[in-house]
Amino acid sequence: MLLLARQILRAGLCTEKAPEANDDWRVGGERIQDGILRLLGRALAIRQVDAGSCNGCELEIHALNNPYYNLEGRGIRFVASPRHADMLLVTGPVAANMKIALQRAYEATPEPKLVVAVGDCGCTGGIFGESYASCGRVSNVIPVDVAVPGCPPPPLEILRGILGAVAAKRP
Repeated sequence: MLLLARQILRAGLCTEKAPEANDDWRVGGERIQDGILRLLGRALAIRQVDAGSCNGCELEIHALNNPYYNLEGRGIRFVASPRHADMLLVTGPVAANMKIALQRAYEATPEPKLVVAVGDCGCTGGIFGESYASCGRVSNVIPVDVAVPGCPPPPLEILRGILGAVAAKRP
């Protein structure tokens, strides 16, 4: 026990500092919600599809559900079925075993459907590229409206990608 306490004291705090609060993206929340309602007539429903990722992007997507980003309060929610979704949020390079499942999820999503590829792997295939086991980027399998690069991209960039896709489809 004493050895462990010494090691802790010697190492000190090993965590990074918390980011500075930036509420710029929160301004105009009503405009975001109005834009979503104009396009869809209801809240934005997202189906997240893991096509073969390392789960780094999923951790950042889960952070979007915390009270700081407050997606539910902005009229954006995650759903369990592509039949109830307006948008597919796809992470990872598309594994060969996930190709058909991703295509079926895309076909099951009603119009106007949006697709956002998240992370370097979803955008470019990342370090996996294309091989016998990987189809590479998401756009090799289904059409992509917005790509959000980063390994993994921070939650704010993912949110910008989601809102960018909605803004691009707005009539």
